[in-house]
Amino acid sequence: MRVVLRVLVIVLLLVAVAIATMWAALALWYRLPAPEWGRSTAAATVAFLGAATIVALLASRDRNRILACLAFCLAFAAAMTWWGTIRPASIGNWAPDVSRQVTGALDGTRLTLTNVRDFDWHSGSSSTARWTVRTYDLSAVRSLDLFMSYWGSPDIAHVMMSFGFEDGEYLAWSIEVRRGVDGEFSPVADLFKTNPLVIIAATERDVVGVRSNFRGEDVQIYRMRASLEQMRALLMEYVEDANALAVEPQFYNSLTTNCTTTVAKMMRAVGDKVPFDWRLIVNGYLPDYAYDRGALDTALPLSQLKSLAHIDARARASGLSPDFSSAIRVGVPSPNGS
Repeated sequence: MRVVLRVLVIVLLLVAVAIATMWAALALWYRLPAPEWGRSTAAATVAFLGAATIVALLASRDRNRILACLAFCLAFAAAMTWWGTIRPASIGNWAPDVSRQVTGALDGTRLTLTNVRDFDWHSGSSSTARWTVRTYDLSAVRSLDLFMSYWGSPDIAHVMMSFGFEDGEYLAWSIEVRRGVDGEFSPVADLFKTNPLVIIAATERDVVGVRSNFRGEDVQIYRMRASLEQMRALLMEYVEDANALAVEPQFYNSLTTNCTTTVAKMMRAVGDKVPFDWRLIVNGYLPDYAYDRGALDTALPLSQLKSLAHIDARARASGLSPDFSSAIRVGVPSPNGS
């Protein structure tokens, strides 16, 4: 029994050292403020130390194993201390479409948002910038819609939520990477404190239209089942998170703080039950999750909802006209009847 326990402990230590080594090497490669040769040297040094520790665990006596583990733990503790000093920037040379953080103020039922994005797009990367101040009547919220934008694999998508108002106006929210002017989205790099998080509030013809009409993404819309109280509470949760982000920036993280996990957090905050599910990580299947939870129109088979959800043809036919939002919803069933 003692031999089995000894072997089990060593195996667990091997796995822990391997994972910690991989994380520390990548963290140094992506975030150490040094030229490429310096980053690669630091990452290689950590990798060598981890490999040496693994060899010691496999081949040494107990005393040497303990010494190797202590040395590795000290090095890893130093790396973690350095990691804790890295803070997201609040000022930077940001790409134009993520250069401003929306903020909001509520006066009774009147919600005033500053820096609502309403760009005119000419291509997938070229646009005429327009940031606006807009006022919405919170009591006039009538619908909530889920947008899924697939750019490659069916497993991963960008998630956006949009609120519809009594007067036919729509306000979309997109949680994105605040990349630099020459930066680009990298799921691996953004695991390692590479870019801040930004919450964008925008018109649908901007934030949805650029994806459907210019970037060639497969954009789908799913109309949500929710009470008016839940919609309004979720909208205010977006506003509160945006205001907090304007005061204290956070890093975007491809696994823990992204467009899906942040929405799930918000929905939990307003009292909706969002149990953990693998589809919250592999978020291309989020419509399947929402359907299973009864948040979509379950009167129709999910396959039919998915077939009706594709907006690209209708969006291109609309050409980002003023009736873009109504055009992309033609034929899409709503469980709330709106």
